Order: sequence, then structure tokens, then C-alpha cells
Amino acid sequence: MSSVETTWGTLSLTALAPIAWGSGYYVTEAYLPPDRPLFGAMVRALPFGLLLLAFRPRLPQGEWWARALLLGILNVGAFFVLIFVAAYRLPGGLAATLTATAPVMMMLLAWGLVRERPRAASLAGAAVGFTGVALLVLRGGAAVDPVGVAASFAAVAMSSLGYILIKRWEPPVDLLTFTAWQLVAGGLALLPVALVVEGAPPPLDLRAVGGFLYLGLVATVLANVVWFHGLRRLPAAGVSLVGLLNPVAGTVVGVALAGEMFGPTQALGMLLVLVGILAGQPAIATRLRIRRQPIVTLISLDSSPVSVSTTRNRFGPE
Repeated sequence: MSSVETTWGTLSLTALAPIAWGSGYYVTEAYLPPDRPLFGAMVRALPFGLLLLAFRPRLPQGEWWARALLLGILNVGAFFVLIFVAAYRLPGGLAATLTATAPVMMMLLAWGLVRERPRAASLAGAAVGFTGVALLVLRGGAAVDPVGVAASFAAVAMSSLGYILIKRWEPPVDLLTFTAWQLVAGGLALLPVALVVEGAPPPLDLRAVGGFLYLGLVATVLANVVWFHGLRRLPAAGVSLVGLLNPVAGTVVGVALAGEMFGPTQALGMLLVLVGILAGQPAIATRLRIRRQPIVTLISLDSSPVSVSTTRNRFGPE
């Protein structure tokens, strides 16, 4: 299998993460206890992290105790708390639009921490994708709460930093164990916050249990494993742009299962998101540059008028 095929295979696998996260919006609203986001976030993380540790019974060693704790707080604990604050203070469309700034944040952090300089095509793809997300989910008359906006940007910054640190630090264990460490650390950080803010756990019926099983196994364990897999093998620019599939998946599930509105504006937004994701992939830019290279090389090596004319005739009329 060629390196290009391997890259696209890894991207396709990584895309399962934002698709699973996007489907989680409907499951949360339809099946989980209402107004208990911190409890829900803790249940998504801690029990399933402990379950993974039961299958991969290996604890961190040395500096990885501190690293696992930090990554768990950045990617799970603090991230969920900040998203909770943003969700309560901002309309959903505005919150989703602000979090769509994550690709640019990840590219800048990757440039500073792991020396992955962002390409112009990736930044342009992020801009197109951001515009698409805004058209897809933003509604008119959205109130702007400064605390909610700050929480959204802080959530983006923390998760982006956590993801880039995963690229910088090579985990000494397999991805399942590595994911378990973060989920347990993040869940333990969430537990006291959920108890103080929301009180005792609510009663759960079979629908809620089923919803938590889906969110925990699919939208948390599976999603994080494939996401971390992509982060370790691909440029941050490519992975971050794939994350824009999150609101796309949420919209598709909402339209299909909840009868949400979908019109020409949303269709245009979805198209722009997909164009931004594809156009900004470093693999595409590299492939296009390789294809142009033979033409440039032929013209530069033979600078006589006859040679240039011959080269032009090979590739088409003047």
C-alpha cells in the first residue's frame, strides 16, 4: 500500500471520531437526564476509563503520572466543564461556531510545539470550513455573552494544547491504555465538580443506561482511540480539519432523527465544510506539488526557446 493510500486510510479512520461526537448531541438530548451535563460527562469518562484499565491493567510510570493527569484534565475534565459553561451561556449555534476555530488553534500550537508549520492551503481550508460551520448552525439574533465566549475559546485552547502534547510526547503504551489513563484522570477531576454543582446523581432508566453505553463505548472510547491514532501519525493540520465533521454529523443526525430544519443555507454550509476539509489536507497539497514538479523541472533544465516550445507542445497547445 502506498504512503498516500495509508494517509487517506488513517484520515478516514480518524473521521470516525468527530462523526461519533456529532451523533452524541442527539443521544444526549433524547436519552440522558436533562440539565446534568457534568454528571453525564463524568459518566462518559470515569467508568469507561476504569473498564479499559481492567482490560489493560498497566499504570503510568515516572513522569507519565503527571503527563496522564495533565492530558486527562486538558482533553476531558477542564474541556467538559468549559463546554458546559459555554453551552449554558450561548446559543448552541454560536457555541459550535466558536469551537470551529479549533483547527487554526491546533495548527498554531503544532507550529510552536512540534515544528509543524501550517501550509497556506490548510489555513485557507480552515477559513472555508469555519464559514461552512457558521452557515450550518448559526442562527440570527444570537446573544453574545462574554463569559460564554471566553469559555468556548478556553475549551478550544485547552483541548488543542492537549492534542498537540500527545504528538510531542510519545506514549510508552498502546492506545487503549493511553486512552484509559486520560479518561480516568479526567473523570476523577470531573467527579467533585459534578457533585458540588449538580448534586447527587439522578435516577437512570433503561433509555438513559443505553444512551450512556453508546456515548461511553462509541463516542468516547472508540472516538478517542481513533482520534489519538490520527494525531500520532498525521500532521496536526489534517487531523484538526477533520474535526469539523463534528457539527456536520450533528446536523445530519438531527435532521434524520429529530426532524430539525435543513434548507439551502445549511446545505451550502455543509458543502463548504467538506470543501475546507479536503482542500486543506497536507496530503492533497503535497500530491499537487509533486504532479507540477515534472513540468517545472523540464522547463527549467532546457531554457532555449526551442526546448520550451517542445515542452509546451507535449502538455497541450499554447
